[in-house]
Amino acid sequence: MCPEQVSRWSVTQADKRTLTSAEVRAKHKEFLFPSVANYYKESLVAESAKGSRLTDLDGNRYLDFFGGILTVSVGHTNERVNSAVQAQMARLGHVSTLYPTLPIVELAEKLISLAPGDLKKAFFTASGTEADETAVALAQLFTGRSELIALRHGYSGRSLLAQSLTGHANYRAVPTQVAAIKHAHAPYCYRCPFGKTHPNCELQCATDIEELIQTTTTGQIAGFLAEPIMGVGGFIDIPNGYFKVAVDIVRKYGGVFIADEVQTGFGRTGGKMWGIEHHGVKPDIMTMAKGIANGFPISATLATAAIADSWKAGSISTFGGNPVCATAANATIDTIVDDHLLENAETMGAHLKGGLQALQKKYPKPIGDVRGRGLMIGVELVRDESAGDRTPTPETALRIFEETKKRGLLIGKGGLYGNTLRIAPALNITKSDIDEALRILDESFAAIAV
Repeated sequence: MCPEQVSRWSVTQADKRTLTSAEVRAKHKEFLFPSVANYYKESLVAESAKGSRLTDLDGNRYLDFFGGILTVSVGHTNERVNSAVQAQMARLGHVSTLYPTLPIVELAEKLISLAPGDLKKAFFTASGTEADETAVALAQLFTGRSELIALRHGYSGRSLLAQSLTGHANYRAVPTQVAAIKHAHAPYCYRCPFGKTHPNCELQCATDIEELIQTTTTGQIAGFLAEPIMGVGGFIDIPNGYFKVAVDIVRKYGGVFIADEVQTGFGRTGGKMWGIEHHGVKPDIMTMAKGIANGFPISATLATAAIADSWKAGSISTFGGNPVCATAANATIDTIVDDHLLENAETMGAHLKGGLQALQKKYPKPIGDVRGRGLMIGVELVRDESAGDRTPTPETALRIFEETKKRGLLIGKGGLYGNTLRIAPALNITKSDIDEALRILDESFAAIAV
């Protein structure tokens, strides 16, 4: 570094011990890409967290019902996960996939034993984007075809391929780079693209995939990628029966089914380990990330042996299956299983959804829809559901955000229109915490109604 850089770096090192929240925000604005946006008018500077409670740099405490975007699955700084990680770091931190390690083979075996269908092989990477990239490449290699079906409102990540898969303009920084991807209508029942009502709709959103294939592809496709609940799309819960119809059509035209479990995996949807298990359809390839390791960066792609074996070229992921991250994943999964968190997510999820549905009746203006499974619940805000006016109101979501923050509750938001609250606490959340969150939401909706 030049003298000026050394001087500036030295000042930064000295400053970081005494920075205020305002100074952290200023440095964030100065040094990070402007695309790295923050929640709230005055962003919250996180300082520490334990369980479902997060504390900011000013000492304010919050009940966290978003968990780093469904990533902190067993609570912040979980002792079992952290103890396992600390012990692993003292032994071995990193060797890449060029050398096998005990944590990576333990994790692969564990995931395969828990996976639905006939998934037999695993490939580890560091993010959901990479997992989806791997899945798409596998589908293309196995089938010898390139065209894929994705869903409108879906989200697959940041890369050029992932942005092309994503059916959400707000997350497309550049025009579509992969012309082989075609987007089917989303099974978005609250805003059905065909103007119908489930279950009296004959699942037209699914049957339409056949015409999409016949009219926009060569008629021979590589696969179909879909989330069991569309996360960034606004927690759109896929209706029963949809996947059976859609996947049968895809396989009829030679494609494989990729279940994107990046957000829905590891018990998030309650009662089952994987979101797709609620639909009785077995994937050929499955991707996962986020909740797999309670915040440590790791992802995985599982596939049948035949599909995995179709990748003949060499491949490496420097950080994929890193010993520390794999250890965190093993400990997280063991916690989910041993502490019966699938059952807790189902029970507490029903309590949470019931409470939100009660708020929907109390505040039809602006609560239009409450949807989701387990501890993955979306609340879509509209102008006035009681008057039949479903105009999206993203400004209302922002107002609710400020009100809940003021009262000590952190939630997420999403959807194409930015008008859906995303509520997803840790899988080990308690009834008392849910009741507290519901009380705060009630107070917040009452505050904006004045």
